[in-house]
Amino acid sequence: MPGKTGGTALVTGASAGIGLEVATVLAERGFDLALVARREEALSALAGRLAAAHDCRVAVYPRDLLEDGAPEELAATLARDGIEIDWLVNNAGVTDVGSFHELPLDRQLMLIRLNVNVLTELTHRFVGGMVDRGHGRILNVASLSSFQPVPSLAVYAASKAFVLSFSESLSEELRGTGVHVTALCPGLTRTDMVEQAKHADGPLRMAPDFLIGDTRDVAAQGVEACLAGRVVVVPGALNRLQASSVGLYPRWLVRTLGGFMSRRG
Repeated sequence: MPGKTGGTALVTGASAGIGLEVATVLAERGFDLALVARREEALSALAGRLAAAHDCRVAVYPRDLLEDGAPEELAATLARDGIEIDWLVNNAGVTDVGSFHELPLDRQLMLIRLNVNVLTELTHRFVGGMVDRGHGRILNVASLSSFQPVPSLAVYAASKAFVLSFSESLSEELRGTGVHVTALCPGLTRTDMVEQAKHADGPLRMAPDFLIGDTRDVAAQGVEACLAGRVVVVPGALNRLQASSVGLYPRWLVRTLGGFMSRRG
């Protein structure tokens, strides 16, 4: 990785998958880290590895961000510890595959709370300080599904469409402040969440391995895009083609093709 950047990055969902790799890339770039996830043992192990390998400070904050008041308490704890957040990486999220009317309602509402509510609250709690200081970066992990409806992933795709729209709107609001917002929109990526989804009924069962992206590469592209001030980044040539082509077709055709793929899955 070229150069050292510095500052402190808060990464949610940092114990595995894209979050873990984003934390690693940022450590390589010279950032100190504040890592958040539910799994304390995995977080502590990651913190030890990164601190030893990259001579950075890594603070661990085991949290279930779905608990009442958790984002507010996290922000208060960081302030009490004297940690200013220069980068916010909103990576924590969940998915659920299946027919909306058959999936438990509480799971769907939990997905919305984490993918939408928690992301929005954390952004609000940290972006003001970034604006006051005149610099900062926010990297929101969205999805290729942000660009289109995805039957059997109806609530997940809708939640990621929110993340993309929110990120784009906020990037324009913050123009000229020194704070930049990037939406990272990966396609299928080799994470535990995707592996579980591939074994459930739905469109992901059909996904061939060559379409599943490398987690490290996705994380690196997200960090580089955020450093460069790009607003939207879609890793992978095929994914970029799909994202750009969706707008060329009537919405009825896009959703009909999505439904066909879902039923085949």
